Order: sequence, then C-alpha cells, then structure tokens
Amino acid sequence: MLLDAAGTLIELREPVGETYSRLAREFGVERAADELDRAFHRVFAQSPAMVFPHAPPAEIPALERDWWRRCVEATFSSDDGGGPFDTPENFERYFAALFIAMGSASAWRVVDGGFELLRKLRSLRFGIAIVSNFDFRLRGLLDELSVAPLIDAVVLAADVGAAKPDPALFERAMSLLRVSPGETWVVGDHPDHDIAAGRSAGLRAVDIGTLATLGDLAQIIDDATAR
Repeated sequence: MLLDAAGTLIELREPVGETYSRLAREFGVERAADELDRAFHRVFAQSPAMVFPHAPPAEIPALERDWWRRCVEATFSSDDGGGPFDTPENFERYFAALFIAMGSASAWRVVDGGFELLRKLRSLRFGIAIVSNFDFRLRGLLDELSVAPLIDAVVLAADVGAAKPDPALFERAMSLLRVSPGETWVVGDHPDHDIAAGRSAGLRAVDIGTLATLGDLAQIIDDATAR
C-alpha cells in the first residue's frame, strides 16, 4: 500500500492562511487569513517542483527550506497577499518561526480513519510506504504523529531526484517493499500526481475524495483480499 501524505494520511489542523496570518501578528504584521490562503494556493500551484536532482544529499534540506522561503515571500509580496513584510529582517525571523511550526505535529493531524486503515493493513500483512512530494521534515513529522511505527518506508521526492507524477517514487517504494505493480495499491488526493500517475504505473489507485473517511478503505481491501 502506497499512501500519499499531505491531504491523504495527514492534514493541516487549520487552513494555511489562518496559520500564516496568526503567526504574522506575533511579528507585528496584519494580514487577512482568507487573502493569504488564496495567495498561497495560487503561488504554490505556480511554483516549480521542489526537486534538486543534481544536488548532494547533504545540501537538499537547505535547498528545500529556501524553496519554501521563496514561496512564503511570494505569498506575502503578491497583491492578494497584502504586500511585502515591513522589513526583510522581520520577514526572515517570521519565516524561521513559520518553517518550524509548519513542520511540527501542532500544525498537522492524522485524518479520520487513518490509524484504523494502517492497523488493518498491518493485520493483513501489507507492506506500507508513504510516497510524497513533501520535504525533509516529513519523517520527523510522521514520528511525532505516532505514524512511523505503523509504516515500513517513506519515499520522498528528494530520495529519487524527481517529484510525482514521475513514477520513480512509486518504483522506489515498490522496490523497498519488494512488491510488483499488480499487487500494489496507491491512495492519494491529487488527480494527476496520485491517481493518474498510479494507474499509469500499473497500480490500483484510490482517490481519497471518494471515501467518507480513510478508514472506509479498510473494508474495500478486506473485500478484495477475501475474493
């Protein structure tokens, strides 16, 4: 079982704009949460993939952090984000705090039915991997959320030098789990990165949007394995 992370197994506790706005107030900057939320999603969608295929592994965390810095700076600097911070120095302090906050369990939660599904998969002796375009913070975050003991592997874009929908992430995960495409499921929320890409790779893909909770997938798998 290959599971996407953000938007599938874990989700933010509040909208991005709410977090950005609330923390900005601590640095003396007032911005409307709904405007920041719209600006962020527009900037994020327009940003290049967060991959650095030719960088040494030791440099990737800093490159990923700088990618996020540019994304957050563009969010605030845009017209719909309210304009730049009051000073560059204040923005740097703000971003340092934001980057830590957004990578911690205080900002995230396991989706409804998530633990139920993982435990069911364990009982059925499924190999379980998280396959995500998330940055280097994900492994620590999954540990904080008590997910790490229930999974076998985490494959990030940085691990293969490519981002979904590139099949390299699925291939790495299947190699680690020692399974073939025909016996592998992929679950995600993105129509291209997860569903279409998974099907193109020969996997059985499930869109989390078709489920009331992630726990509902446990019954689907139960039925499929019973046949």
